[in-house]
Amino acid sequence: MSSPHEPRIAGLILAAGESRRLGRPKQLLPYGDGVLLDAVLAIARASGFDQILLALGGAEHAVRQSVDTDGCDVVINPASGAGCSSSIAAAIQALHPDTDVLVLLLGDQPGVRPETVQRLLEGRGDSHLAVCRYVDGVGHPFAFDRSVHPDLAALHGDKAVWALLEQRAAEVCEVVVAGPIPLDIDTEADYQRALAESGQARSGPAQSGQKQ
Repeated sequence: MSSPHEPRIAGLILAAGESRRLGRPKQLLPYGDGVLLDAVLAIARASGFDQILLALGGAEHAVRQSVDTDGCDVVINPASGAGCSSSIAAAIQALHPDTDVLVLLLGDQPGVRPETVQRLLEGRGDSHLAVCRYVDGVGHPFAFDRSVHPDLAALHGDKAVWALLEQRAAEVCEVVVAGPIPLDIDTEADYQRALAESGQARSGPAQSGQKQ
């Protein structure tokens, strides 16, 4: 996919969360024709990444039984309770050594589109850090040049990526993207809203999906 004249792009899906607020693995919530993580993986596969990394943690075994991770380099984060930065640190070690740009995607944000990823990559120019500027604020996906990867690997805590962006605000390129920030699912209310926005409808608590 890459050539000497094109940057090598990797996508990292952060899906190692323990879903404490929801009370069950959000990765396995029924969504579309599969489960939530299936939808996010479909976004990553359609984005043309040279490498897809999938960070898993507490729900690793259930996810592996229910989700098709073909084509992904699965990274297990044994310290997933320490926040998403621990997943980033684990995944950095698995990056192809020639990776030029790392794009972060959230495993509970199915509303991101491949077109948004492409807009981010095209609009970042030579910036070392780039984010999406939606109509209601800044949101994922984020893109990081390889020069920033050591800083990502050294982060600690759940909001450390945002702190890094704030610390290096002068270097951050905000790429304008149409529409509001895509919903990330943390609670039952978020899930029901996501289903409604996608044209799906469910009543009562959802059950974990199974691989077909």
